[in-house]
Amino acid sequence: MEKKNIVIIGLGGVGGYFGFKINKYNEEASTFNITFIARNQTFSAVKQKGLIMHSPEFENNVTIPNLIFDQISAISDPDLVLICVKEYDLENVCLQLKEVIKKETIILPLMNGVNIVEKIRKTIFSNPILPSCVYVASHIKLKGEIEHKGLAGKIILGMDKEFPEAELEWIICLFQDSHINFDWKENPTVDIWKKFLLVASFGLVTAKYNSSFDMVCNDLGQRQEALEIMKEIIAIAIRKGIDLGVDVINKTFEKALTFPPNTPSSLQLDINQNKKNHELELFAGTIIHLGIEMKAKTPFTAKIYSELKS
Repeated sequence: MEKKNIVIIGLGGVGGYFGFKINKYNEEASTFNITFIARNQTFSAVKQKGLIMHSPEFENNVTIPNLIFDQISAISDPDLVLICVKEYDLENVCLQLKEVIKKETIILPLMNGVNIVEKIRKTIFSNPILPSCVYVASHIKLKGEIEHKGLAGKIILGMDKEFPEAELEWIICLFQDSHINFDWKENPTVDIWKKFLLVASFGLVTAKYNSSFDMVCNDLGQRQEALEIMKEIIAIAIRKGIDLGVDVINKTFEKALTFPPNTPSSLQLDINQNKKNHELELFAGTIIHLGIEMKAKTPFTAKIYSELKS
C-alpha cells in the first residue's frame, strides 16, 4: 500500500513537540512520508542537525524528517496537514495550502482560538478540517530545538460534521503508535472553549505583568484580573449556548497549576520581547468582537487590551 504523506507546518512549541513524536515513531516504522515546513533559521537548523527535543519523555532527542522545506509550495499530495502556526500567519498559510492539497487531504489545526476552523474554511472549503485544541508546556529553546517540561502534551480533537465520511481511523492509529496523548470526541466545542478560557485569560494577564501561569494563580491581584476576563468569556459562551460547567473557573485555575513553575504564555513572551506579531487580537480582540456580536459586555478585556496595545 502506498505510504500516506503527513506534513507538519510550523516547528514552534506545538508543531515541534508533536512533529517530533510523529517523526520519531516513523523513523522506526517507516509507515509514512513525513515533511516538515519551517522558516528561515529554523529551516536551516533542522536541515543541518535534525529537530532536537529537550524533554523528560525522550532519551534520544534528535529526529530527522524524510523532507524539510521552507516553502509550502514544495509540498506534494499531502494526506494529513498539521497546521501549527500562530493565528496571525494562518490566512497566508491557508492561501498557499489551497494550491497544493488534494480532495482527500485532511486538515488538523493545532492552534489557539475558538473560531480557527471557521477561519480556515474561508479559504479551504472542500476539505475536512478537524476541530481541536492542545495542551502542552513547550517552547522554542533555540532555533530547531524545543524544550518541553511537565505533563505529556495532549490533543483533543473531533470530526468535521461537514465531512462525516472522511476516513479518520488511520489518524487515530497514528497518534496511538506515536504515543501521543489524545482524546477523540464527536464534538470538542466545549473543550476548545475551555482551552480558550485558560489561554486568553492567562495570556493577557501574564503579558501585562510579564509573569507566569503560577504567578497569576498565586498573586491575588493577577488572579482577580484573570477571573474577570474568564467571567466575560463565560458570558459570551452562555449566549452562544455553550455550557462550560458550573465549576469551570476553579478547574481552569487548577489546570494552570499543573504547568511547571515559571511557565510563560506565548503572548507574554511575544509582547515582552517587543515582537511585531503576537496574538493579542486572537485573545482580547476575539473576546471584544464576540461580546459585541452576542451583546455581552467585556469592559475588563477592553481595558487590558488597551493597556497592552499601548
